[in-house]
Amino acid sequence: MEGFKIVFFNKVVNNCIMIMTILAFAYVIVSMIIVFPLGIIAMILYFFGLRKQTKHFIYLLGKGWGLLVIKITGCKVTVTGSENIPKKGGVCFVANHTGYFDIVLMLAYCGRPIGFVAKKELIFVPILNCWIFMVGGLFIDRKDIRKALRTINKGVERIKAGGGMLIFPEGHRSKGQGLLPFHPGSLKLATMAEAPIVPVAVEGSYDVFERNLRVNSVHLKVTFCEPIDTASLPVADRKLVLSDRIYSIIKEKLEA
Repeated sequence: MEGFKIVFFNKVVNNCIMIMTILAFAYVIVSMIIVFPLGIIAMILYFFGLRKQTKHFIYLLGKGWGLLVIKITGCKVTVTGSENIPKKGGVCFVANHTGYFDIVLMLAYCGRPIGFVAKKELIFVPILNCWIFMVGGLFIDRKDIRKALRTINKGVERIKAGGGMLIFPEGHRSKGQGLLPFHPGSLKLATMAEAPIVPVAVEGSYDVFERNLRVNSVHLKVTFCEPIDTASLPVADRKLVLSDRIYSIIKEKLEA
């Protein structure tokens, strides 16, 4: 009898998790389709000169969307170091990339409009490509140096204009393997703009869905570290020395 109760309880739990997974994916897909027209209208207004208002509207849209996704998954999020995020001026967030949920967390908690660099393959994914473009994403072709440099220059211009950009220097998701080595030159976006860098340590996002392909209500942590002033760094230190410094900061937070 006791064994039957355990089996029955496990089945109920698994069914609840499956329902949560279906609801979460349904929300993500439906909400992206519903909100998409609003994004198109916002982009049109942007090109007609209402840039400040449009950026703020899209930021609120992305933040609200991200917070609701987190709520639906049942995840608990602990955010520390929000006071380290500059309220004004150009800034570059440099974060570890554990899973797809990293973007959701950054949209929800970065506290200001941001764009990010995405791999060019995502430009062929319907609706998602428009969302990435709408929130300020840039598509980069790492195999073509000239095209990649043009993309980086666009990001530099945005930062110099007072915007925020997010980069993942590991180049791809670590998928629970821990912090991976940073790609050479991955910090060019920040150093070329001479913008402050805010290192960000993200924990747990891979476990939300990707670990076992179903939604799990896990505890997530996002830590915004003290900003690093790149403008005052010697030119010789803006590559390896800076990269090693940020790597050490993020690794220390993750291990803590």
